[in-house]
Amino acid sequence: MTDLSNQEGLKSKEITLHDDERQPCEIWTRVMGYHRPVSSFNIGKKGEYHERTYFVEKRAGQG
Repeated sequence: MTDLSNQEGLKSKEITLHDDERQPCEIWTRVMGYHRPVSSFNIGKKGEYHERTYFVEKRAGQG
């Protein structure tokens, strides 16, 4: 059985990171059947990536 007071104490502690402690998140995407990091794209391909629209499937008969 867990101690509830211990759990509440853990929840109240807030973790803060300074900018120098953070690291960038690398975003990968699928291009022509294989995966590549977006950071390796040339300027034209980066522009195409940011213009992408995402498909949202809706159930039949809705809007």
